[in-house]
Amino acid sequence: MKSLTLKPTGLSGRIQIPPSKSMAHRAIICAFLSEGESRIGNVELSNDIIATCRAAEALGADIDILEGGIPGRKTLVIRGRGKVAVINNRIHCGESGTTARFIIPVTRLTHDEVTITGEGKLVDRPFGVFYEIFQAQEVQYETQDGKLPLKLSGRLKPGSFRVRGDISSQFISGLLLALPLLDGDSIIEVTTPLESAGYIDMTLQVQKKFGIRIDYNRAENRFFIPGWQKYIPQQYQVEGDWSQAAFWLAAGVLSGKIEVEGLNPNSLQGDKIIEAVLQKMGAKLFWKDEVITAVKSELRDISIDVSQCPDLVPILAVLGSMCSGRTEILNAARLRLKECDRLNAISTELRALGAQITQRQDALFIKGKNKLSGGRVYGWNDHRIVMAAAIAAVVCEKNVIIEGCEAVNKSYPSFWDHYVALGGKACE
Repeated sequence: MKSLTLKPTGLSGRIQIPPSKSMAHRAIICAFLSEGESRIGNVELSNDIIATCRAAEALGADIDILEGGIPGRKTLVIRGRGKVAVINNRIHCGESGTTARFIIPVTRLTHDEVTITGEGKLVDRPFGVFYEIFQAQEVQYETQDGKLPLKLSGRLKPGSFRVRGDISSQFISGLLLALPLLDGDSIIEVTTPLESAGYIDMTLQVQKKFGIRIDYNRAENRFFIPGWQKYIPQQYQVEGDWSQAAFWLAAGVLSGKIEVEGLNPNSLQGDKIIEAVLQKMGAKLFWKDEVITAVKSELRDISIDVSQCPDLVPILAVLGSMCSGRTEILNAARLRLKECDRLNAISTELRALGAQITQRQDALFIKGKNKLSGGRVYGWNDHRIVMAAAIAAVVCEKNVIIEGCEAVNKSYPSFWDHYVALGGKACE
């Protein structure tokens, strides 16, 4: 485990934001399910994206990696067969919950046996939504106490699927990716209020680009998926990642002027809401020539329901620690099922830095301060906890030592390079 010492200093400058990991996952799977060659541009090879590429290759895709126009960015040339053809029946998903939840139903487009494995917290993350479906569909599965590894055999059949929407939208997205290729029509009925709905919209948007039609009745939380469809190869450019941009916009609001380029102002990404949340907190943000700029601002407390944007909670907690008054982060219970128990992790580490923060089962309550003290924190092997701690360092009085700083490689391997480029002082 590596550690970094961060010296308190303001950040400022311009950053080219990394591509959306969420959009890249979806595009890679749509490309591999197409018959022919697709090119996916503006991809950063984080650990999670590498896991999805390897899963696609195990199921029959050929993938070449070309240099992109921006240092660190790649273009993926993906040749698909229009179907699943198992090349390697053991698929290692690393620590990527997205990879696992997308690829599990996709593997059931064939009768062939495969085993899904993973590491870290992924092994313990919930997959019961799929087990209920498999039982109803007579798909064979073997697992130890519901955990990975998961052995699967048997093919999905078209029909009606009832799925909870309050555990993870990734279960629904995984089914949406697979069901159009079945030899019959299907329906997905969401049996609870749908959380993280923006991620479903992203799935449908990418599928539409690759020629797939799905009808979504939002009022009834119901999807109609025609069968016998085909994914069509495409040239696809991944847009910038709003969830990663949230950290730099927060840094600009807390410490200095930061310009972020590469974002789509009309994006369907759920975490684009960070722009509206920051403005509600009193932050000064403005767009010019497709660049959004955040400048140092006095922040006021807010109450925010994060059921549709759970990944923003770590950086929102940092912002709340510097607001006047009492900030409330509500409806966040699902954060306890992420790479770590994120509610406990961010609460514990911000308290270690001097914040006044209290956690409940599904909420955080934060009393703002003028400064944090600094100190030693643990990254919990969670990229968002590490990045949030790094941004918190800009408002600390003393150094911040982050143990497990390498966790950023899960989603944002260039994070520390960008941190230093914006004036951050980090040493091992």
